[in-house]
Amino acid sequence: MDDRRLEPILAWFAQQGWQPLAFQVETWQAYLAGQSGMIQVPTGSGKTYAAVMGAIAAILETPGIGLQLLYITPLRALSRDIEQAIRRPIDEMGWNLRVESRTGDTSASKKTRQLKNMPDILITTPESLALMLSYKDAATRFKSLQAVILDEWHELLSSKRGTQTELCLSHLRGLQPNLQTWAISATLGNVEEAAQVAIGLNQQPVIVRSNLNRQTIIKSVLPTSVDTFPWAGHLGLRLYEELVEALDINISTLIFTNTRSQAERWYQALTFALPDDIDRIALHHGSISVVEREAIEAGLKAGDIKWVVCTSSLDLGVDFQPVEQVVQIGSAKNLARLLQRAGRSAHVPEGTSEILFLPTNALELLEISAFRNGLKAGDIEARRSLHKPYDVLIQHLITLACGDGFTVTETLGDIRQSASYAALTDEEFVWILEFIIQGGKCLSAYPNYKKVILEGDRYVIANPQIARMHRMSIGTITSNQAVRVRYMNQKDIGTVEEGFASKLKKGDVFFFAGKQLEFFMMKDMTVYVKGTKKTSTVTPIWTGGNLSISDSLSTHLRSEIACVKQKAALNRELECIAPILLAQARISYLPSPGELLIEICKTREGQHLYVFPFEGRFVHEGLGFLWGYRFANQQKTTLTISVNDYGFEILAPADYPFKDLFSSQFFASDALEDELKASINISELTSRKFRGIAQVAGLVFQGYPSAKKTSGQLQVSSSLIYEVFSKYEPDNLLLKQAEQEVLNQQLEAHRLAKTLDRLNTLMTIWQETKRPSPFAFPLLIERLSSRLSNEGLLDRIERLKKQWEKK
Repeated sequence: MDDRRLEPILAWFAQQGWQPLAFQVETWQAYLAGQSGMIQVPTGSGKTYAAVMGAIAAILETPGIGLQLLYITPLRALSRDIEQAIRRPIDEMGWNLRVESRTGDTSASKKTRQLKNMPDILITTPESLALMLSYKDAATRFKSLQAVILDEWHELLSSKRGTQTELCLSHLRGLQPNLQTWAISATLGNVEEAAQVAIGLNQQPVIVRSNLNRQTIIKSVLPTSVDTFPWAGHLGLRLYEELVEALDINISTLIFTNTRSQAERWYQALTFALPDDIDRIALHHGSISVVEREAIEAGLKAGDIKWVVCTSSLDLGVDFQPVEQVVQIGSAKNLARLLQRAGRSAHVPEGTSEILFLPTNALELLEISAFRNGLKAGDIEARRSLHKPYDVLIQHLITLACGDGFTVTETLGDIRQSASYAALTDEEFVWILEFIIQGGKCLSAYPNYKKVILEGDRYVIANPQIARMHRMSIGTITSNQAVRVRYMNQKDIGTVEEGFASKLKKGDVFFFAGKQLEFFMMKDMTVYVKGTKKTSTVTPIWTGGNLSISDSLSTHLRSEIACVKQKAALNRELECIAPILLAQARISYLPSPGELLIEICKTREGQHLYVFPFEGRFVHEGLGFLWGYRFANQQKTTLTISVNDYGFEILAPADYPFKDLFSSQFFASDALEDELKASINISELTSRKFRGIAQVAGLVFQGYPSAKKTSGQLQVSSSLIYEVFSKYEPDNLLLKQAEQEVLNQQLEAHRLAKTLDRLNTLMTIWQETKRPSPFAFPLLIERLSSRLSNEGLLDRIERLKKQWEKK
């Protein structure tokens, strides 16, 4: 390292008693050579200092005025730790650099001051960056910018937030052609592609990897008997006593769940089991107030809190070095997600991560074994940028119009340097431009949709009122309307969804944020509560998509079944589930990776067809609709579809001739998209998807902070616009986008086509069974769960299982 610009950096490392790692030095040298790229190294290896120290060395060598380094993080919670990490060398070495954060938690006064006097280094989120671009003099504000760091790039990449980031960076590169970009990730399977998306299409990325050996050890909490363990479900509370016995309250532990409701229930169970240690157990998820979350994080770092039940709110790079162990309750469904969570423990270079896996149902024992072998093989899922989401581009152009305005030639050139819009046509851009100027063909009579006007050669915002409304709507995260929960003294507790809050009556007790709360009243989209000693197991439910096993995990899942079938040496998980798999072989058949199992079963409900491709819930949903459509085309009937990660069920009236109607054409994929559209209620699904698109594109205004619209009002507004577009402008690009999102994201049409091709190469095994097999039983429960209340479902499941065991 003979570059003298690195001397201040090396001096600080020496002061800490550290020796820079090879990948850190490689990154610094690449940065100082003017290159951009991506750092792909294991969690806890020192990626942050690898990314920022090269830029800091350049800034110290040639100081500028104003913002010089922009650090983009996907989570507000990360910004605090990143700011502390970057401040540490600056403060200790006395470098004349100002570091600040700017997120949704930053005060309005500080944000105003930052716009007038930007710090040298700013940590922010994609939404806050877009908001900064919406103010005048953005070109001046970013004139000294030298570099952008994209933290946890895998978390942003395949979402609209990632697309929003791409567009913001493409604009910054238009302002600063020599801008350098470095992305950071630990869990990506397509590193080169992801790096290219991060830095734009007009340069070649440098990929920095390390030879650090970081092991991940997966252990499991197993039921004493698989016969009495649930065959379906996702809570896992049946094993809470076993988990308490396996853990030590004196060992710092993160206990990950997949949903906020599940986290609430597990916190209740653990505090019930350890009432004397309630002060050392905490609950952390995104709907709990920021103040409470910060206090929990501080307590964890200080060692005062030992166990934290959490969701993805603590997935990413928050540095909790005291954490010694991680627990995963229920399948993570995704190798990268499990690796990321495991990396929260032993958060140091070449540390050994240990994760304790607690299954919530019997078949998840297969997934534990599949995870272990998948990580051993180094299989990590790929993530790709979205393809031309028009709503995000509409929002971006209005954002630029609010700021300094934009010209067509320059802006279109910048946009096409982003991977998501490289294929954007002139016709599409003209349509979008017309849409934000006139409201398109259908909305031209309404002034609020005429958002942009042409002044000279620049497009600018039509008026200050539209600019204010747009700034309040910037962002791509859409969900059910959140309702704030507060004590009567105005102290914030967190947020729940409006649907849950609207069902509460005065005096109702519910459990939220680790507290028993009694509902008092709801006013101005705020629920007022008071603490109570009354107890309740009612917890809020937040709407969210079901997790589905990834294509990488599904491959290993099929191999695990083959191990049992071949009577190979079995690990603890496979030994535990072996009785169920042997029952499957006895009642029906145990398929090998080269076989597709199809079961036919006749019950009082009708004729059941069970198909087991083991490809994940979303693919099976598409397959179920597609095959149902193909069956009904040959013999009309009413069919019911249910799916899970292992297969799908088609229920028809008694004696429906599934096998006679089946042929090799069921594996055909040449007209897949058209058949999918015909097989589902595409209009209804598209209408639902359009609600989110309408919010991102600014077609519906969510209201001012003091007068938020209800989710019902937003739904009515977006539904009316959808109906108008469908009737009078069927070629509207936003309608097409909604349809494509249903096909490609909800039903995974691309992966579905590959699955059909794979299934066509397999030997199809037909089995007629007298009762649902162990593989089919969870599908039966899945269908029942959509029809019965929780209490009724549990009773019915227990009766069915007892009947099954007797037989």
